[in-house]
Amino acid sequence: MGSFKYAIRDASRLVFRHWGLSFLTVLTSMAVFYLIGASVLLVLNTRHIVNVLEGELSIQAYLSPAADQDQAAMATARLAHVTKVRIITKEMALERLKERLGARQAEALVLLGENPLPSSLEIWVDRASNVSSVAVNLATIPEIVDVVYAGRLAERLARFSRFAGHFSVAMLIVAITASAVVLFNTIRIAVYSKEEEIGIMLMVGATPTFVAMPFVLEGVILGGFGSLGASVLLAVSYNGIIARLRDLMPFIPFLEKGSTIIQLGMILVGAGATVSLIASLVAVETFTKRAMKPL
Repeated sequence: MGSFKYAIRDASRLVFRHWGLSFLTVLTSMAVFYLIGASVLLVLNTRHIVNVLEGELSIQAYLSPAADQDQAAMATARLAHVTKVRIITKEMALERLKERLGARQAEALVLLGENPLPSSLEIWVDRASNVSSVAVNLATIPEIVDVVYAGRLAERLARFSRFAGHFSVAMLIVAITASAVVLFNTIRIAVYSKEEEIGIMLMVGATPTFVAMPFVLEGVILGGFGSLGASVLLAVSYNGIIARLRDLMPFIPFLEKGSTIIQLGMILVGAGATVSLIASLVAVETFTKRAMKPL
């Protein structure tokens, strides 16, 4: 218990003794973990938007006039990656067309006499990347005479989703590495500032653990405060940015769950403390091993 009290007291002294360096370390850690949190939110929003759009992305399969609609729907539902099939009758297709044209232009449809629109199947798939393969398989069903789908949109959504995932991993590696390097150098400077004192403590019998604890706690404190500040700043700025984007692009389904921001903040604080702990241990262990070598 006495050793822990000593470690806390000495860690606080180290933080305030090098207050300028401590402030810069907290600021750097805050910037790094803010960047990590922002990249994670970008990926979460991208995947959320892609998932919503994938759910709304459908294939239109037009049926021949003599086709058995129920039989065609059952054959389609058995295809791989198909999640939902809906029959669109000629009458339903005409009503949809009237709604799209508006009241005035819809009156012109009366001049056509008999309804010229074919029956069709509206088909949803599990992922945008599978739209093309499902469309190819639909061509093998005899009742289907034509298949229409937003092929380019489906492929772009799939590519963008993959890019966002790879981008997040790259950003995570770079940001965590940068944070660890900054914290490592901060603790190393603190250790070198007490080099003579540490050498005496080791010579009179102090254990490496006892010597290392204040410096490790200093690193955890700095990293923890930096990641905590980043979490608070991220929550405040994210809500403002999303509110602005919602006004500019009301048709885009952005992620707005408050619980997601809270969970992300907790993860960032835990990650900050963990990275700080590892970087501090490495910095102190490197010095104590060298200090304990016989002359």
